[in-house]
Amino acid sequence: MKPYMNAKFLISAEKLSQCPEYTLPEFPLLGRSNVGKSSFINGLANNKKLAKTSNVPGKTRLINFFNFSDEFMIADLPGYGYAKVSHEARNKWQKYLEEYLLKREQIKCLVQLVDARHEIQKNDYQMREWVMAYDLPIITVVTKMDCISKNKVQSALAHVRKEFGGEIFPFSAVDNRYNEKILEFFTKRDD
Repeated sequence: MKPYMNAKFLISAEKLSQCPEYTLPEFPLLGRSNVGKSSFINGLANNKKLAKTSNVPGKTRLINFFNFSDEFMIADLPGYGYAKVSHEARNKWQKYLEEYLLKREQIKCLVQLVDARHEIQKNDYQMREWVMAYDLPIITVVTKMDCISKNKVQSALAHVRKEFGGEIFPFSAVDNRYNEKILEFFTKRDD
């Protein structure tokens, strides 16, 4: 398998009723603002311009859908720990996202991204607790692996594994050597 797949942006949706009518397995990305969700999409697609990256946290305010070679979809969700938005706007997003995550039948597994350079944050734990409360399937991707020294890679992964359990995948937007295992996970069919 190549370390990337062709992908295209499909549509942005604010809420469940606007989501595309596809039957492909869908993988929503959960993560704090600036954890590297857009870079993750771009890395798997080998296309730096596919998902817009930003240095300003909280730019993504809609659910953005990306079709990977008609094999699966990735849904890029607004980051948690949002930017400067009103309490009202934040509550509306939360309501729409919960509805999407709990009722979208195409979702095969949630993907929570955490930053290898930092300790797992309070809002990462809160998101994980919410996911576990609803017993939703989830994997963890540890981003920005290229930003930590090689001798810290295994301890960073071990720490996330200890805290979150389940399947853990390292990822680097700079180095695509981690992509193959992630793409294998997304394309495996067990249904």
